[in-house]
This record gives sequence, structure tokens and C-alpha cells, in this order.
Amino acid sequence: MTRRALPFRLVLLGGLALLASCSSTPPERGTPSSSSAKAHYPRPLKDGAPWWDVDVSKIPDAVPAPHYGPVKANPYTVLGKTYYPMNDGRRYKATGTASWYGTKFHGQATANGEHYDLYGMSAAHKTLPLPCYVRVTNLDNGKSVVLRVNDRGPFYSDRIIDLSFAAAKKLGYAETGTARVSVEGIDPEEWWAQQGRKPPLVLAQPQVAKAPPATRAATQPIEEYSPPPGQHADAVLPVAVAASQAATPAEGLYLQVGAFANPDAAELLKDKLSRISATPAFVSPVVRDRQTFHRVRLGPIGSPDEARQLQDSVRLARLGQPTLVKPD
Repeated sequence: MTRRALPFRLVLLGGLALLASCSSTPPERGTPSSSSAKAHYPRPLKDGAPWWDVDVSKIPDAVPAPHYGPVKANPYTVLGKTYYPMNDGRRYKATGTASWYGTKFHGQATANGEHYDLYGMSAAHKTLPLPCYVRVTNLDNGKSVVLRVNDRGPFYSDRIIDLSFAAAKKLGYAETGTARVSVEGIDPEEWWAQQGRKPPLVLAQPQVAKAPPATRAATQPIEEYSPPPGQHADAVLPVAVAASQAATPAEGLYLQVGAFANPDAAELLKDKLSRISATPAFVSPVVRDRQTFHRVRLGPIGSPDEARQLQDSVRLARLGQPTLVKPD
């Protein structure tokens, strides 16, 4: 996603503060307008569900609109990996895991210049052209929604798509964080034909950032950006920690470098630590006050001197302020 990322140090410090308190003071109660994603309100430090309630059953699905202008399908690079979006997503089909994003990004710019509305019916995808339309179906309950794809992501994980909070709520998985879904591209012309109508010549669409006409990916300039690590909402209910992740660590010294509510942020920091040290970096989840925190640790470390040297290396790399912790 192309929302401007906070400096990594600030995100990291925010994660450490979250773990230290294991709870946070709720933001000042307010009711941002669900009809305008530009509403001003106290922006939370971590992503999550809104505190203002809207009946999502009354929010209509996105209406597939024929797109007559250029699409945003130019290649881009995230953390050294280059993605080559497709120019046509009408026949796209995939099955995988979906997540959602909410309050932290409400009102911020999406990858194609629109504004994210957590009560809008939109989605983020790594390689579909922007904009396009998809039908997403929750394979556990059969519920489905039609969404406008206008953002990039998810990154750092095996999830295939991120939905708005409203879309996840309508699909019945906002409370659990993720769901197994199928994603199918929509041809707007065919969609209108199925309604027994012709598509309107002009259909109001969100403002889209200007982009050059799509050509062969190899001839286009490659964009480079770092999406914010906290781009996915975590489960808002206690979740079971996988046995493989909860295994008892070996005896020795350990350094904790960060702790995040978001698993993708933890994976990002782990990858950065792996590049500067031969000491194993790993993510250790723990549940505190109905919230899962993903702790990023280094170890086991053989001696206190080695631990001090490693602390200095992490600080010099500006990846955080590591502290000694007990293995658990």
C-alpha cells in the first residue's frame, strides 16, 4: 500500500509500549462520518475495529463500473521484491487467506489516489490492476461481497487480499481477523448484462490518481516504496498460538527487539535483524488482555558479552532498543 509509512523506529517504539502496558487507553469517543473517509478523528497507534457503530447490512456492495481510462498496473518494488501487476483482472481467480484493515488507515490515500474508507466496499491486492472489481466469498459460510480493488497489499505474509472493515464484517470474519476466501474478477459489462441492463455511459467513480497508459510491464518504470508494517488488522479476540510457534525456546540469553499487535510488522523486523546478525531471529506470539502480541527476539546467545555486542549492533542499525528477556 502506498500510504506513507511512519519511521520504522516510531512504529517499533509504539509496539514496545503496547507490550509494556498490555492494554491501551481507548481514544476519545467520537463518531467519524462513515460517509466520508476524510473525517478527522483521533487516529489510533495500531489498527483495529472502529468504536463508532454502523449497520453494515445496509451498506451496498460496490457497483462494477466500466473503466475507460488508464489503469494503474505498473511494476513496483517492496523490500527488494518486484511485483508485476496484470493489466486485466476480469478472469482472475484465486483461493487463499484474507484479512482486513481499519481505523489506522481510515481517510488515508490508497495506491491509486483514492481515500480509504473503512466503511466502504474496497480491497487491496498485490497484482490486480487498479481499479477493478472482484467478488470475494467466505468459504466457511458462503457469504460473498462485490468490492472495488483500489489499493496494494497485503505484504509480508501469505494472505492474498485485504478487505475494508465493512467488507470483512459483512463476510463474518471481522472478529477473528482472517478467513479462507475465494476471489473472482468481475467483468463490468457482463455484470450489467446479468442484471438485464446496459452499463450507464457515465457512472460516478472515486477520484483516481493520474497514471500513464498501461503498457508492457518490462517497459514501465518500477516504483519503489515501503508500505507501513502495521497494514493488517489482527484478531480482536484471543487466538490460539500455533504449537510450532509456542515451542519452549532453548536455554540461554535472549534479546527482545520489538513487540507488535500485527504479525506482518513482526516478520518485517525479524527479516531486518536476520540481515545484520547470524544469531537466530524469531517471532514469539503471546496473548495478553485479549490481544495477541508478536514478540521479535534474538537468541539463544552464548554469553553476556555477546549479548551486549548484539545490542550495540541492533542500535547502530536503528532497529530498536533490545532488552534481555527470559526464555518463555
